[in-house]
Amino acid sequence: MAADAMLKFVQLDQAYPDKRAAAARVADFRELADRYAAPDAGEQAGRCSQCGVPYCAVHCPLHNHIPDWLRLTAEGRYREAYELSNATSTMPEICGRICPQDRLCEGNCVIESAGHGAVTIGSVERFITDMAWDQGWVEPVAVGPSRGQSVAIVGAGPAGLSAADYLRTYGYDVHVYDRHDRAGGLLTYGIPGFKLEKPVVMRRVDRLRAAGITFHQGFEVGRDASLDELRARHDAVLIATGVYKARALDVPGSDLPGVVEALDYLTASNRRGFGDPPASGAGALDAAGRHVVVVGGGDTAMDCVRTAVRQGAASVKCLYRRDRANMPGSAREVANAEEEGVDFQWLAQPTAFVGGAQVEGVAVSRMRLGPPDASGRRAPLPDQGGPETIRADLVIKALGLDAEDLPQLFGAPGLGVTRWGTVLVDAKSMMTSLDGVFAAGDIVRGASLVVWAVRDGRDVAANMHKWLKARAEQGRMAA
Repeated sequence: MAADAMLKFVQLDQAYPDKRAAAARVADFRELADRYAAPDAGEQAGRCSQCGVPYCAVHCPLHNHIPDWLRLTAEGRYREAYELSNATSTMPEICGRICPQDRLCEGNCVIESAGHGAVTIGSVERFITDMAWDQGWVEPVAVGPSRGQSVAIVGAGPAGLSAADYLRTYGYDVHVYDRHDRAGGLLTYGIPGFKLEKPVVMRRVDRLRAAGITFHQGFEVGRDASLDELRARHDAVLIATGVYKARALDVPGSDLPGVVEALDYLTASNRRGFGDPPASGAGALDAAGRHVVVVGGGDTAMDCVRTAVRQGAASVKCLYRRDRANMPGSAREVANAEEEGVDFQWLAQPTAFVGGAQVEGVAVSRMRLGPPDASGRRAPLPDQGGPETIRADLVIKALGLDAEDLPQLFGAPGLGVTRWGTVLVDAKSMMTSLDGVFAAGDIVRGASLVVWAVRDGRDVAANMHKWLKARAEQGRMAA
């Protein structure tokens, strides 16, 4: 290794790829910044201190070999850097774009703790993987010798796609069943293009399809086949549906026209980006010319406010019942939204949606923070004074997602679930209460990060492989 390739953090400041000016970027759904030029990526990677205990890797759910591929990038060995990054992740360029690095790898960077500014890990990961696609270094899935066994995966989100990738390399016939007309789950329909441009997702799906993985689109388990019928068709089943049931906001006026769910709103916007014809009533999900209020403080709320700005809303406000320091969303996303003109109303709790034939406003009570609640965060309490009304003719509820009632939907009363509706699995094997049926991703964890779904897909594929091998061996012995 060149002696001067690393440890540049003392003389070289942290620098992310330049963002486009806010006035320019709100005019389209392109990503905020282009990737680094090669010398810039190498220099920023060279800021890594190559510390003995890489907390960045420890705090990455995938335990990526981050210092090692940063060193390779700093030395200009981009293909090797990509290959090492790709060795632990099926979607490195996607995680590089949408992981909350400020809470994971970069937030735990040793030089960040020393006051020098974290290494820009996510941006370098995106750089080396995008270069790999451009240069043709991304190889087809290495399909293993056929095992004569097939697997059904229910759900084409990140957990399902990650598991499909690994299971195909093990040599299984893989069938992915998904309710949507395109694979990708929330990567495709939930996350806006300014964070994750859709060709980035589709090329991953195309790579899996080229490996012989069969996608059954527009397929709903429970409508088109029961879970038991899938179990009869395949040797094992993976449930990786994610969570899609919107959390309720139980205040008067929640059923007024113009009060919509975040996922419905984002899905309609992403479909427009694909060029799909508008669905019936889709105009209710367009913010153009309207006064928009988004309720919530997570990353989905940030996606909604920034989408509304790009659709040409007359005004966009975000209501959150805690303060900035206690909000769950990424601080970077809040900063991006503020640059784009979003008005954040901190310590604000909706008490009613008001209007007649259409929502016209949101009644808001101001809050203060009390002692910490069971989660350790300071609990919001009503402050003095009466409610005020904020003008709104489109209200988007972004309060999070819960699990659907899968035992009922799938016609599988024997499928064990928790009191939150998530699927119960054995902690070691990841198998459900039904023999040969596994589960992974948000449907087990609850709403979580894409990187955790990718990790779960990797882990469950290994567990399914172990179980299927044992089952095949038992069949040979019985014969």
